[in-house]
Order: sequence, then structure tokens, then C-alpha cells
Amino acid sequence: MDSIKSIIGNKYQSNNDKLEFSFNEALKDETFKKVVSTIKLPKKEIMKHTSKIEDTVKELKNCSNCKNIFECKNSVLGHVYYPSSINDAVIFSYVPCKYKKDLDKKNKYQENILVYDMPSTIKNASMKDIYTDDPDRFKVIKWLKNFIDEYKKGNATKGLYLTGNFGCGKTYLISATLNELAKFNKKVCIIYYPEFLRSLKESFNDDDEYKTRFNYVKTVDLLLLDDIGAETTTAWARDEILGTILQYRMQAKLPTFFTSNFTIEELEEHFSISNNSIERVKARRIIERIKQLSEIIVMISENKRK
Repeated sequence: MDSIKSIIGNKYQSNNDKLEFSFNEALKDETFKKVVSTIKLPKKEIMKHTSKIEDTVKELKNCSNCKNIFECKNSVLGHVYYPSSINDAVIFSYVPCKYKKDLDKKNKYQENILVYDMPSTIKNASMKDIYTDDPDRFKVIKWLKNFIDEYKKGNATKGLYLTGNFGCGKTYLISATLNELAKFNKKVCIIYYPEFLRSLKESFNDDDEYKTRFNYVKTVDLLLLDDIGAETTTAWARDEILGTILQYRMQAKLPTFFTSNFTIEELEEHFSISNNSIERVKARRIIERIKQLSEIIVMISENKRK
């Protein structure tokens, strides 16, 4: 029995010696030594994690030669696998580097942006990235830049109804404008209007979800209804949904933007479910609200989707 205990003890001692040897060898590296000095635990506890600390050292050395987050060579982009002592144990976690912190700070404004059924490029749309090589876009770009300036001063209440050909960049231009204002802590909502209507129908059985979604769109600081006119016209969609949203935003003087492939006259036809006089009046009422909420600009430009 004593011989078995002796063998186990010797094996433990041998493993412990190996751990200590590896740890002492690693300590010859100044970065390793610096990391270890931050862990306020006994050596016998720290040296159990020698290989993981060496991983930390490797990542720190990667960071010392890194110029931006897109050059990151670490296992988790923009992070370092770093040790700390918690409750007498060594715990490793991913700590953001300075470039990741800067990027998060720059992108924090995106928390103010809600996009619905739109590509990721729309949430990232930026005024600095819009192309200005097409003179047919100048009028719109000038209008939008002026809107930003006036809105910051508290003067702008009217949005824009932007119509034009497919693929000329209507949605991107307006989204870039609203995203710019999200940086000033304004809540922005950019929705693909036909899909928004479909989602509302699906939430009929959940009254809380329906009201939450509908009320947010109705009351948000800045709203873009994208591709209005592409939806199927129903009395419910026109009068109960769109009419209510527009009426509220008109009374509250909340800037509202629209993109459409229809001219304003074609949109009126779209909202006239039939040719009877009552339907014409209801369609005209929607158009008048849109005109109250927005200025109308036609942009015929190069189709960038080709």
C-alpha cells in the first residue's frame, strides 16, 4: 500500500515539477511576466494555466503589431483572451481591444435605428458613402443635407416623398440621412412598407405585439416608409393603418419620408380601390396627408442594380 502511495506521490511530484518548469521557462518572456503580475493568486494556482496565459501573450503580441480591427489575428475579432482572478480562481474572458472599443463607440448610434425587412446596408448607410458622380442626384442630395442642418436646429418638420426609377438609390439616400440624425440620439425607423403590413396582419392574435409595433412606427422621431405603393391596397391597410399613422405624425409634426416608384398621381390611383366617389375621396385624403408631411421630388437617375 505504501509503495502505491509512493508511486502516486512521485507521479504527482513529477507532474508538478513539469508544470513549474514550464511556468518558469515562460516567465523568461517579459509579456508573460507582466500578465502574471496582474493575477493576484499564489504561483501554484497560476502555473496550472501556463498554456492559456501563453495564448494570451501570443494575442497581446498580435495586438502590438495591429493597426486596425480589420487586421486582427486573434481568435475572436477585436478581443484578447485575458486572465483575471475571481474568487481564488483564474478566469479567462475575451476583453475588447482599443480598436473594438472605438468601433463600438462609433456604432452605438445604431441602437437608435430600427430597420424592418431591409438589407444590412441600409442600417449602415452613410452620407459620406453616397456617390455624387450623377448630376441627376444633386437636387435630392442638396435637399437632404439641408434637412439635416435644419433638423439639428429644430426647424425641420417636413420629410420627403422621393419617387423615381428602379435602382436609382432612393432608399439609400434617405436612410443615410436618417442614420446621420440617429447619431444625435434621435430614434429612426426604416421599414419596407409592404412587409410591415403583412407582419401586422400576422400579429392580429397578439394584441400587445400588434400595438407595440404599430405605435412605434406611428410615434418614432423619424420614419421612412419604403416602397409605398408596392403593397396590395385594402381598405384596412389604407384607412386603418396608413391613414392613422399619417394623421398622427401630421398632428405631432414628426418628419416622415417615403420612397416609391409611383408618382404622387399614380399613388392616388393605387389607393383608389374602385372608381366610386367614396373610394376616390378616401384615396385623396391619404394623398393630402402625404403632401402635408413631405415635399415631393422626382429623381430619374442611373439604375445601380444592373
